[in-house]
Amino acid sequence: MLQKRWTILPHDAEKANRLRDALGISPVLCNMLVQRGIADFEEAKNYFRPTRLMLHSPWLMKDMDKAVKRILSAIENNESILVFGDYDVDGTTSVALMYQFLCSIYDTEKLEFYIPHRYTEGYGVSRKGIDHAKKQQHSLIVCLDCGIKSADLIAYAKSISIDFIVCDHHLPGDVLPDACAILNAKQPDCQYPFKELCGCGVGFKLASALAEKLNLPAEHIDYYLDLVATAIAADIVSMTGENRVLAYLGLQRINESPCPGIKALIQLAAVNSPLHITNVVFAIAPRVNAAGRMDDARKAVQLFIEKDFEKALEFAEMLHSDNVERRDADATITEQALEMIAGNLNFTHRKSSVVYQEGWHKGVVGIVASRLIERYHRPTVVLTSSGGLVAGSARSIPGFNLYEAIYQCRELLLAYGGHFAAAGLSMLPENVEPFSKLFEEVVSGSIDEQLLIPEIKIDTSIRFPEIKQNLYNIICQMEPFGPDNMRPTFIALNVNETGYSKIVKEKHLRVVLRQDQTTFTGIGFNMAEKFTLLQTRKPVDIVFTLDENEWDGNKSIQLKLIDMRLSESCPQS
Repeated sequence: MLQKRWTILPHDAEKANRLRDALGISPVLCNMLVQRGIADFEEAKNYFRPTRLMLHSPWLMKDMDKAVKRILSAIENNESILVFGDYDVDGTTSVALMYQFLCSIYDTEKLEFYIPHRYTEGYGVSRKGIDHAKKQQHSLIVCLDCGIKSADLIAYAKSISIDFIVCDHHLPGDVLPDACAILNAKQPDCQYPFKELCGCGVGFKLASALAEKLNLPAEHIDYYLDLVATAIAADIVSMTGENRVLAYLGLQRINESPCPGIKALIQLAAVNSPLHITNVVFAIAPRVNAAGRMDDARKAVQLFIEKDFEKALEFAEMLHSDNVERRDADATITEQALEMIAGNLNFTHRKSSVVYQEGWHKGVVGIVASRLIERYHRPTVVLTSSGGLVAGSARSIPGFNLYEAIYQCRELLLAYGGHFAAAGLSMLPENVEPFSKLFEEVVSGSIDEQLLIPEIKIDTSIRFPEIKQNLYNIICQMEPFGPDNMRPTFIALNVNETGYSKIVKEKHLRVVLRQDQTTFTGIGFNMAEKFTLLQTRKPVDIVFTLDENEWDGNKSIQLKLIDMRLSESCPQS
C-alpha cells in the first residue's frame, strides 16, 4: 500500500463561529460547511434543502432563444430532426432526454436519434453521422455532449444544408463551429451563472426553455430528472450549484418513480433503496458505459426511452452482459499490465507508466490506466493495437497536466486529444518505445515530486465522543456528494486498539478502536497490511469517513477507514 500525504483542509474559524451561532450545530459541522462556502443561515438552508426554485432560467444561456426558435421553426415547417450524442452515460442520457421530449411535442416519424460507434467513428460529431442525416433527409441536428470543437464537420454539414444546434459543456477551442445556436456556459461571452453543467444538464435546459415557450407544466420536464442525475453522477462534474440541485431532485425521482430503464438497471444491480449518488456511480453508470465500450451504445438510449418495463429489462440485461464482459477484460488486462510492470527492472526509477500489448480490448484501456494509478500513482498510458496502429488512453494524477505532457510528445503521434486529467492518443507501432522514453523524460522533467505521493484531503479533526447519531444524520443531509462536495473525511488522533481488531477475508481490516472511553468498530477495505500497526499496541492516528452498519435489524455508526499510521509519525493538527 502506497504511503500517503495527509492534508487537513483549512477553515475560517471566525466564519465557523458565526455559523455556529446562527445554526446551533456542532463546531465540527460548521467547519465543514464553511469549507464548502456556506457562511450564513440562508446559504445553509439552500444547501440542505435544495428546491426547483433554485434553478436558473434557461433563457440566461447564450443562444437559447436562437436554439428554441430554430427547433420550433423545424416543427412548424415539418422538418426532420436528428438527435445526436456521445456514446458514454452523459451522451446517451442527453439523447434519451431530448429525443423523448421532442417526441412529446412533435411527430415521432420526423425524429431519429444517432449514437456514433466508438471504434468505427470515434468520439463526437462524425462525418458518417452527418452523411446518415443527409441520407435520411434530416435538415436539423441537435447535438448533445459534443460538438464544440467540431467546426470543420459542422461546416461540412452546413454545406449540404444541415443545420446544427450544439449543446455541449466541454471547453471551447479558439474557433467556434458555425452552428445556428451554441449552448455552452463555458463560452467566454455566455452570462449563464453556473458553468459546470454536464451535457445532459445543458439538454435539460434546452428542453426546459422549449417547455416554457409552449406553456407546458414543470412536471412535463421534471419527468427526465432521473436521467439528469444519472449523467451528473457518471460524468464526475462539480456537485455544487445547479448540479447539486438537479442531482438532489433527480435522486428523488430515481427513488420514487424512475423510468423503466433505470428501474431495470437497479433491479439487475440488486441495489438496496434508497439509492445514493454512489449507487448511481458504481451500479448504474458502469452498465451504461459498458455498452459503448464493448459493443454499441445505441441500446443504452433504447433502454432509457423504453416505456414497457419488460422490454426495458431486456435492454438492461444486454447492458449487464456487456458490463460482465467489460469487467472480465478489465481484470485480465490489469493483471497482465501489472505483471509487465513488475517485470520491468527500470520501473522503480520511472515517474510514469507506459504499457503496451497487442490484443488488449481498446474499450477498457482507460479503466486499466486508472487501475494502475491506484497501485502506483503516476501518470499512466495504456496502449493496444487497433487497425494496424497503436492506440490507447492516458490518465493523470491530481495536479499534473497530462494533456501538456502528451502535447510535448506530439511528433511521435498520429492523433491525440483530451484534457488535464485524461487523454487519448494513437501512433505507429515503431513509435511505442520512443514515445515511452520521451513521455518519461517529459514527466520526469516537469512533475513536482510531491505529486507522486497520493494525497488524502481531510475536512477536520474529530474526537470519538463527538461522533453521535445527530452528527451522522446531518452529514447524510449533506448529500448528494461529489467533486467540491465530497463526503466528509475526518482524522482522529491518538486512538487505541482494544485487542478485538482482526483481518477478514485475508485483505480487509476489521477494527475496534477506543478514544476517550468511547469505542467504535470500523472496516478498512484492502488495508490488511496495516494490522501490524495495531499489533504494536501503540496509539494510532486514523483517517476515515462515517458509515452506518446494519446487523440483525439494528443500525450503528461505524468508521470506514481510509488510512492509518502510528501517532508519533503523524504531524499534529
